[in-house]
Amino acid sequence: MKRTSGIARLTVILLLAAGVMAVLFAVGYLPKLETNRRAVANARQGPKVLPEAGVVAVQRAPSEFDLTLPGTIQSDTEAPLYARADGYVRRRLVDIGDRVSAGQLLAEIDSPEQDQQIREAEAGVRRSESMERQSGHVIEQARANRELARVTHERWSLLVTKGVLAKQEGDEKRSAYVARQADAAAAESGLASAREALAASQAALGRLREMQQFRKVVAPFGGVITARNIEVGSLVGAGSSSAVRELFRIAKLSVLKVQVNVPQSEVQLIRVGTSVEATVDELPRQIFAGRVVRTASTLDPASRTLLTEVSLPNPGGKLLPGMYANLVFHLRRPDPPILVPATALLLGAQGTRLAVVGQGGKIHYQSVTVGRDYGAQVEVVSGIAEGQKVVMNVTDEMPEGTPVKPIPLATKKGPGKAVATPKGGAQ
Repeated sequence: MKRTSGIARLTVILLLAAGVMAVLFAVGYLPKLETNRRAVANARQGPKVLPEAGVVAVQRAPSEFDLTLPGTIQSDTEAPLYARADGYVRRRLVDIGDRVSAGQLLAEIDSPEQDQQIREAEAGVRRSESMERQSGHVIEQARANRELARVTHERWSLLVTKGVLAKQEGDEKRSAYVARQADAAAAESGLASAREALAASQAALGRLREMQQFRKVVAPFGGVITARNIEVGSLVGAGSSSAVRELFRIAKLSVLKVQVNVPQSEVQLIRVGTSVEATVDELPRQIFAGRVVRTASTLDPASRTLLTEVSLPNPGGKLLPGMYANLVFHLRRPDPPILVPATALLLGAQGTRLAVVGQGGKIHYQSVTVGRDYGAQVEVVSGIAEGQKVVMNVTDEMPEGTPVKPIPLATKKGPGKAVATPKGGAQ
């Protein structure tokens, strides 16, 4: 009895499911089938019942367009200033924000140890000069002795030849002459060594005096002091290692630069000399003209972007390093892409398609490949030609091959401005 009741309930459930499926089939598929049937029937009846189709003739984008990229303004020339002499700060003449000119004195360093080294070097020069004079006297005496030995040797050699003197005495005078020649050569070497020692002493003194000039810290170029890390009495050390702090940091503000990342899609359009306009939110309605001065000539493999540097003249000093700016690149495309309204794209299982009015005024669904999305319009890379009419109000009553009555619609001009993020995607 229980088994019979279970079979009955299962049968009722199956019958209910079948009924629901039949209702869904009738509600969903049959009306669509009937709509297609009526559309085909209307198409066969004649032009009087042709459905109207709003169409737009697709055009190419303008050859000239603007590419807007964000960037941070930087100083074109900026340098840290370090001490070249050990000592204490005697005077500090500038502070943060001061504008300085090239060669202007910024600070003075008191270096007693260097003064002592200079006095020692001066004493060494005097000693070397004394040794040079002494060597000069020695060589004069050696040359005189050599000349006397030569004359004596020649005279005794003549007497030995005539038999007046013994040969032994002649040999002694010849040996004495050779010895005086060696003495003169040694004296000349001593003089050369003394002169070299004097030159070395003078060079050491000159180096210390040059280093003495470094006790005056001067501006290498005109600009603004952006950092100051010393006070009067601060102990400073020579060098620029990480353990040595910088005295000042100076930046040139007459010319600034901005480094931006150009997306790969626009890399071929970027050239050195390309005009650029910069704007900042804090200075509305003000445009700063610049140009591209260099590129990295290679793309970043992570972001697929090209590092590009833009030079911005800043004669009024309104722009400051660290400001966020928008750079507008004025570019020209040799082969502008075709643009279609974004609402005309049909997305489905068959891929991305457009409904175009083909020969005979019939609907044809054309598969296309899209490029960048500008929002209201989209680039079409392939699948459609310039001037083709794209249907904007496609309905279920317009299957493939349906004759329609094209109604031209107002069109908007193609975008003249593309906005891209640093990672390269146009928005």
